[in-house]
Amino acid sequence: MKYPCLVPKQLCKTEIEMEIHKEGISEYGEPLVAAQYKGKCNFQDKARTVLTSEKKVVEITGTALFPGDICPELATISGGTAIIFGMKRDIVQGRKSRNPDGSVNYTEVYVQ
Repeated sequence: MKYPCLVPKQLCKTEIEMEIHKEGISEYGEPLVAAQYKGKCNFQDKARTVLTSEKKVVEITGTALFPGDICPELATISGGTAIIFGMKRDIVQGRKSRNPDGSVNYTEVYVQ
């Protein structure tokens, strides 16, 4: 059975460049780059304040939606950087929404 994509390509109009990091650091203390992505996404701006366990305020300023799996070599997206509208932003969270058969329907990346 083929599942419909919940983020159609025709709705992805915002240019984005991303560098996705994997867990760990290099011998020079730099993050390890797992994948790079350059293309279009459906970007939604929002402002939200979250209080973490260390009483640190994190403001999530946007969500980028992509059809399918943009980084199949990683099971999860946990960090990196993204350039959207000419601004460099940090990736704070990523989510791969799956179909009942286990394939990835769309990828969601939260940036700050």
